[in-house]
Amino acid sequence: MKLTLISLALLSIFSCSSTKSMQPDNTPDPMNPEIPDTSNQLTYLALGDSYTIGEGVSESGRYPNQLLARLNAENPKSWAEAKIIAQTGWTVDELDRGINAQSIEGEIYDLVTLSIGVNNQYRGLAVEDYQKDFEQMLLRAIQFAGINSNHVVVLSIPDWGITPFADQSGRDQNQIAAEIDAYNQAKKEICEKHEVKYIDITAQYRSVGARPEMLAADGLHPSAELYKLWTEKLYEHIQTLNF
Repeated sequence: MKLTLISLALLSIFSCSSTKSMQPDNTPDPMNPEIPDTSNQLTYLALGDSYTIGEGVSESGRYPNQLLARLNAENPKSWAEAKIIAQTGWTVDELDRGINAQSIEGEIYDLVTLSIGVNNQYRGLAVEDYQKDFEQMLLRAIQFAGINSNHVVVLSIPDWGITPFADQSGRDQNQIAAEIDAYNQAKKEICEKHEVKYIDITAQYRSVGARPEMLAADGLHPSAELYKLWTEKLYEHIQTLNF
């Protein structure tokens, strides 16, 4: 009976490990000093769609990777490689299933960013349905941040209606803009409700997003140069957080 109780206690201890404790042991080896110490690295989870995975740009051009490069270059604390769960075309419910497929439930991250919703709008789904789905996704993001809403950041939805792709598609660009505004207003209100930082990238995107240097080759998605602007906004906010 004593042996059973001890086994259960050990099982309980090991089942409560966080993201950091579940990562490989990279403690420096005195026989191999080239192995870096990553045991105290901060962790970052980026959730989203094509804008997060960086459709049409290199891995280094994605805004999550640009952000980490900036943080590691200019801050004393080291950040591990970002965990990115995103795919081109994903709606909120598809992102939810994508997270489930990664089996990361119970893991905790120091920073979580969320950029989702453009494909809900693109498919003509109701704002009311998006509100419900987005709020549930935001609550999930807060869970991944260890119930620390201050360490969750949400980006607004860019207005793809200003792009050459939209112009060539024949879609009503004014209608796209109005729908994007409605989606973003819903998103902003939900963020305020849960005390999560909401960063507006839409106004700036409408101003510069159609410039050739700001576009990927498909004429729809942002270039690394545009993601650099989003990175700057994220970086400025993260500087205000206590890591």
